[in-house]
Amino acid sequence: MARNVLISGAGVAGLAAAFWLDRAGFDVTLVERSDGFRRGGQAVDIRGVALQVMQAMGLLDAARSLRTRLKGMSMLDADGNEIHRTEERTYSAGRLDSDDIEIFRDDLCELLMKALSARVEIMYDNSIRAIAQHEDSVGVTFERGSDRSFDILIGADGIYSGVRKQLFNDEAACVFPLGVVLALFSTPNFIALDDWQIGYRVEELGYVIYPSRDKRELRIGVGFGAPEPALSRNDVDGQKRAVSQSCAHLKGDFPQFLDAMASTDQFYYNELAQIHLPSWSQGRVVLLGDAAYCASPFSGQGTSLALVGAFVLAHDLAQHPQNHADAFAAYENRMRPYVDLNQALVDPERQGPVPDDQLDAAKNGIDLADLLA
Repeated sequence: MARNVLISGAGVAGLAAAFWLDRAGFDVTLVERSDGFRRGGQAVDIRGVALQVMQAMGLLDAARSLRTRLKGMSMLDADGNEIHRTEERTYSAGRLDSDDIEIFRDDLCELLMKALSARVEIMYDNSIRAIAQHEDSVGVTFERGSDRSFDILIGADGIYSGVRKQLFNDEAACVFPLGVVLALFSTPNFIALDDWQIGYRVEELGYVIYPSRDKRELRIGVGFGAPEPALSRNDVDGQKRAVSQSCAHLKGDFPQFLDAMASTDQFYYNELAQIHLPSWSQGRVVLLGDAAYCASPFSGQGTSLALVGAFVLAHDLAQHPQNHADAFAAYENRMRPYVDLNQALVDPERQGPVPDDQLDAAKNGIDLADLLA
């Protein structure tokens, strides 16, 4: 009987899975590489069916209270002059008249973290060094601490999943680069931006800027063509130079943002990709969220995929406690059509937002009525 579960990764997918599995009576352990709860990060979206999952968790009203509440956006030219404005939508949130929720990633993760019971064990500043599968268990060697054995291992450790690298196909076979870099960083709000988003997009270069919920910081996202050769994931100085070089021609307030980026420790850089795998499980190990089916931030649906996937996986494990293979198959069979719709939202060459009808179909592209009942 699969009752002892290890989840690698304490992001949205891992925390949501821990919530549901603990609620279903599983013994849950979370292992997280970071040395503590991570603050910062950009706004993410909870859309469509994922709102039903949040309602079932009892967290929907709390999430709504933490939404960004942007009132519109302005598009600028390279000199920083406004060329268009709208109060109907923003790049990051989509239509402002929808029921969807835009919320900062750290606010959502904190909400999920606080919803966990004291029974959930969290191991910070640690990671999985080795995995050994057996007929009736998964043996795990941690970077720090003694070896342990679990019934099930869930890899919810992101697009560059260490669990996936150890047990699944060669990375080149499942990582499909989009040819675009996304850099995210925070700066002081020295332009006094209030409940408004500003953006720029010409060919491969674009940015969006909006204030944090308390208006003290700006959260800035910059996208541009991926450099060749690719920069090391550990070369933060080189990554910041690449951002500065790509944006060197931008005027107005943007040079101040680049100056502030040089000293910020809230900086993230990633070459965007999608993950396509023929199977999301192997033996007693299963992948969840970006580790299994990353759609990329361009989809605007990564958080919803994580929340829905965690709910479906936990439900199927609870329904098949003595047969993990049946649980994993049920999870994958229900989720794959939904994942396919959301991965199809991504078109790096699209200059404007995803068409509303296509996004509506994707965000509502799974029926959970029988599970929620």
